[in-house]
Amino acid sequence: MQSPIDGIFDEAENRYLKPEELQSIGQYVASIAERMSAYRALRDQELELIQQAADQLQLEMPGIETAVLERAVKNGMLTLRHCGMAMLLDDQNFVQKRLLNWLKDSIELHQTHGADGAFFGLMKQRVRLSLNAQQMALLEPFFNLVETVIPAQEEEEMLTVAGIF
Repeated sequence: MQSPIDGIFDEAENRYLKPEELQSIGQYVASIAERMSAYRALRDQELELIQQAADQLQLEMPGIETAVLERAVKNGMLTLRHCGMAMLLDDQNFVQKRLLNWLKDSIELHQTHGADGAFFGLMKQRVRLSLNAQQMALLEPFFNLVETVIPAQEEEEMLTVAGIF
């Protein structure tokens, strides 16, 4: 597996970098401090973020089996870690190749769509509260990739009669 930046350097082994390649490298370098800051925040706050999401999931799904809750928490933690590393590397392939197929198979095998989707949505809410807007913008594309496998079930607005008309 190779990050996009590594690919640029490999492709330009016997030539100078093209302007668009230099631009890609420049954008990555310009964002690395914010990426590192976001990664550190995720690492340092992981247990708190996960615990808060787990507590909220238990409130929203009071009858959830312990095994299903544990699996949702483990899947959420692995998802957060993979998305964090992919954000740091700026490499969508990291999530696609190392997480998505396994996660999809695990969810289908154990039939935990509801719990995993709810937990992922709660975890995203907690992450949004702990990162600044710029950091969240760097992480969001990787969360979006995960949503192709487990759509986050976030708070929905109540439908009212007034809202219909």
